Amino acid sequence: MTEPIVVGVDASAPSRAAAEWAAGDARLRGLPLRVVRIEGVEQAVGVAAALLAPNSRASCAVLGLRGEGGVPVPAVDSVAQEVAARSDLPVVLVPDGRQGRTGREWRTGEVVLGVDARDPVSAVVDFAFDAARRRGVRLHAVHAWRLPSCAERWMPYALPEEDRGAWEDQEVQLLSDALRPWREKYPHVDIYEDVRLQSLAAALARASASAALLVVGRAGRTLGPTVRDVLEHTACPVAVIPC
Repeated sequence: MTEPIVVGVDASAPSRAAAEWAAGDARLRGLPLRVVRIEGVEQAVGVAAALLAPNSRASCAVLGLRGEGGVPVPAVDSVAQEVAARSDLPVVLVPDGRQGRTGREWRTGEVVLGVDARDPVSAVVDFAFDAARRRGVRLHAVHAWRLPSCAERWMPYALPEEDRGAWEDQEVQLLSDALRPWREKYPHVDIYEDVRLQSLAAALARASASAALLVVGRAGRTLGPTVRDVLEHTACPVAVIPC
């Protein structure tokens, strides 16, 4: 039996957005949808425990993120943070659309992937490519980089453009090489390879403005500062994939 997509809801705006997103994704993937009603913090803890159980029968969990005007909704927000940090399954967190993007725009935008070109994680990259394939949209792969420590010798003077360009070219090649196996596996997915000299969180938050889905990895049993920053500023649903 195909495992369902499980969505936890209460009466808040982000929960309604999560339910709408989960229903659309279930139709897209041909999976059953299971809706779990959350009534208060006490029941939210019971729902979190069920989703985090080793024998939890679900393909992924979908939960709302933030409340009206960005104010957290205690019940669902606490579940979202805990489940996203500890689940062995993909968890999709859906914002309330306070940046003005919901519903149809999320369905038609590109899929954004946050990837470390030096150490791409198969589960994360596969999830993003498959999401782009199913939606028939472009995959926007974002790799963020920093100047090497030797660049400090130029401070406080401007870094020579030829040096910066050479380092950036190396990063571009790294990303191209890292994604080659998936370009071969998903030949019909259009890919935009984006190399940014900035923090990954800032690059992904900016890319989320035109995205249907943002895909990031999670190492260990914590969200980490980058994922937390992304969740704070995202304008689209975020899929957190355990590594």
